[in-house]
Amino acid sequence: MSLSSTPPSSESSHSSPPALPDLAAVPEGMDETAWLDVIHKMDEVYQQLVRDEIALEEKNAQLEQSQQFILSLLSSMSDVLVACDSQGRIEETNAALCELVGRDEASLRGSSALDLLADEDSVQRLREVLGTWRPSRAGAVLEIQLRDAQGHSVPVDLNCTPRRNASARVVGYVFVGRPMGEIKRAYQELQRAHEALKQAQQQLLHSEKMASLGRLVAGVAHELNNPISFVLGNVHALKKYTDRMATYLQAVHAGEPPALLADLRQRLRIDHALSDLPSLIEGTLEGAQRTTDIVNGLKRFSVMDREEREPVDLNAVIERAIHWVRKGTAPGFAIHWVPQPRCLVRASAGQLLQVVMNLIQNAYDAASAIDPQPELWITLTHTDREATITLRDNGPGIPPEHMGRLFDPFFTTKPVGKGTGLGLSISFGTIEQHGGRLVAANAPEGGAVFSVTLPLLNPLAPASS
Repeated sequence: MSLSSTPPSSESSHSSPPALPDLAAVPEGMDETAWLDVIHKMDEVYQQLVRDEIALEEKNAQLEQSQQFILSLLSSMSDVLVACDSQGRIEETNAALCELVGRDEASLRGSSALDLLADEDSVQRLREVLGTWRPSRAGAVLEIQLRDAQGHSVPVDLNCTPRRNASARVVGYVFVGRPMGEIKRAYQELQRAHEALKQAQQQLLHSEKMASLGRLVAGVAHELNNPISFVLGNVHALKKYTDRMATYLQAVHAGEPPALLADLRQRLRIDHALSDLPSLIEGTLEGAQRTTDIVNGLKRFSVMDREEREPVDLNAVIERAIHWVRKGTAPGFAIHWVPQPRCLVRASAGQLLQVVMNLIQNAYDAASAIDPQPELWITLTHTDREATITLRDNGPGIPPEHMGRLFDPFFTTKPVGKGTGLGLSISFGTIEQHGGRLVAANAPEGGAVFSVTLPLLNPLAPASS
């Protein structure tokens, strides 16, 4: 009877198999079956040894991989890191700290963390941490000064956390911090970007206002023509009366006879001119004042906003917006609006006027595209603390696929040259800056509905509402 044992090829590369006993050399007093069991046991032990060796190599490879991963993390950290024992002796650092202080890791290891500090106050703070501080798991934050490679002080915001062993005993500390210079630079860059964004927003707002102003030019020209024509006619009449008065006064100063003066007075209609002068002057002043009001209104609308907030009556804003849109591009727009009791909010009148004008103009553009008789219903309501302007048109409404993008900058469904896509986006931002909300929806009876909600200047008591 013969028996051979061949170890697996994958295991034979790790160690040579031991020489198995020869079956023919069975010891005296032991039968062949017992000797065969001994051989099998030796083979099993060898196989287990090979498996243990493979597992050990795998564990070593995993440990090496973990160490490489930790080292790569430490070397790639931009924050400085110091791990020290309970006495403050440095046990581990990272590349960021070595670069900052101008020393290599070997020279830092074993030295005191206090040697890295630039002033006595920082030394005292760190000593308190190392000496009397009873650390919590969350740690603490210190502001210290590190000495860099050139000997200059570098402010560092340092996070200090305890390092514990398996029995939860504190055996050291870990300090992680970022030089404040980087944070300050990042903050300054963020501030510059914010200022640039604000300036761009103001420019976009002004551009949209000028585009709205351009749509109003025709109506403004007609609006100015009436008082100017009235003033011009009155001035011509005043010039004619002035010439008559000068002729009559010359005769008076020349000493003409009373009969001749009376005849001249009647022919020149001096009495009629004198009675007509007050109304001519009053009409001229009224026409000039109307012209001034129109020009001032345009100036208020076109100038860059200073974001000054003042009490504003929403009724006046709505009526002025209706007036300007009708005078500009929508003279035949049927707008249903009934003024309500005085409703005050704290806002920029010019900005609110632009928002309401934009919503009315959009309603006209949408409704007139499908209906020869566009209509708009405007209501003003309020609760105890808020006022809401609701605008509903008889247009096609808002497609569901556009609802989510309605207030995105530069999104527009109008043809090229008819819209910039900024009106609703700017209006949304303006109302949000005033502490309010701008919401769009579709009315059950058809058409789009826009609601502008703003906080009241003097919130009403619940009983009074």
